[in-house]
Amino acid sequence: MHQKLPPSIVTNEGHEEEGVIKRCYLLALVLGLLFVSGSDAEYPILDRIAEKVIQKYQQSSCEQLWEQKGQPKSRKEQEAVQILRNDPERRAAFMNKVAAPIANKMFECGMIP
Repeated sequence: MHQKLPPSIVTNEGHEEEGVIKRCYLLALVLGLLFVSGSDAEYPILDRIAEKVIQKYQQSSCEQLWEQKGQPKSRKEQEAVQILRNDPERRAAFMNKVAAPIANKMFECGMIP
């Protein structure tokens, strides 16, 4: 009474697939560790928000920025500002990322001396 084995056990196909999957997981883990160990990755969500803020300033005309200056902030913006006020480390990380691009655009637009 011989029991018939599934093809993946008889051949190395199953082992090859497992090896590829393990290598993919290992690569993902290594890339993840490299990303997390970088200084910009300490606050990844904050970094994405900072990039959006920078893009807004870089893509807006001076007229658009002047118009937006006096408008009230959205609820999301108010919440983000409150988070930054309550967390000095996050605020510093955010400001370090956005200060120069925003200041340059504001200078170009005559919004700061």
